Amino acid sequence: MLQTLYDYFWWERLWLPVNLTWADLEDRDGRVYAKASDLYITLPLALLFLIVRYFFELYVATPLAALLNIKEKTRLRAPPNATLEHFYLTSGKQPKQVEVELLSRQSGLSGRQVERWFRRRRNQDRPSLLKKFREASWRFTFYLIAFIAGMAVIVDKPWFYDMKKVWEGYPIQSTIPSQYWYYMIELSFYWSLLFSIASDVKRKSAKMFNYAGWKNTCNNIFIVFAIVFIITRLVILPFWILHCTLVYPLELYPAFFGYYFFNSMMGVLQLLHIFWAYLILRMAHKFITGKLVEDERSDREETESSEGEEAAAGGGAKSRPLANGHPILNNNHRKND
Repeated sequence: MLQTLYDYFWWERLWLPVNLTWADLEDRDGRVYAKASDLYITLPLALLFLIVRYFFELYVATPLAALLNIKEKTRLRAPPNATLEHFYLTSGKQPKQVEVELLSRQSGLSGRQVERWFRRRRNQDRPSLLKKFREASWRFTFYLIAFIAGMAVIVDKPWFYDMKKVWEGYPIQSTIPSQYWYYMIELSFYWSLLFSIASDVKRKSAKMFNYAGWKNTCNNIFIVFAIVFIITRLVILPFWILHCTLVYPLELYPAFFGYYFFNSMMGVLQLLHIFWAYLILRMAHKFITGKLVEDERSDREETESSEGEEAAAGGGAKSRPLANGHPILNNNHRKND
């Protein structure tokens, strides 16, 4: 059964043009061709990336954070409470008003104390500022080096200037060492991100400037990012890259499954780029009109209410129902006749 599925998956008619077989892509005469087995090396390289990342964050990103005066905020920890902890882990991190009242009776705490416990407990689970900065620094460094290296290995290639040359001799095209290692290193990096996805913070590389308090730098980077994204994803990709993959192959071979499969994936990617461009333009509009106070994707830490504010609230506030630590106001007052 498995052998049948394997043979069907690697059937030449699926992935190769007509009249070509896998035998045509076997290494010969000093020419090396791409193989699926080439991907095996990406797994140990991914583990190597994790090791390099550990030392980078420890000996490069952490001192850089100190240099930029990025400091950790002291967080008040939620006191141990088995009842509230069980609800937090099994039912939800933000209890509704009815649940707050029930938990208040079960734990012997006031409604405000229950709200405060959940607020502190949520803050405990939020990644620290230093952790977010170190991760953003690592990604920024890799992406910068990968971009420079990618340009260095392709700028002297003829197909960089004439995309028709991409298909010369297709699919019997030998592997160039610089391109081989570029793709293996890129894939290994993303494997390493997959391995660490459970502990990573979902942040962009430009966030490191935000953590350092460089607001103007962040704004300028966002403007540059928006311009580059629109040009590369909505102009170059559809009118150069997709045109190259959709039109030029048909001048050499009739369409086959691999042609439809690959271009379908490229079409899905283009639709995603259109959607992301819409989100970027919406954010840019808010930024230009002054309606964007902060990054919509930011995960703000909830602040603690001071004792003075709680005292100022007085007994009236304590007697009212609470929602997220604040009294619910009753606007249905009747005027005395």
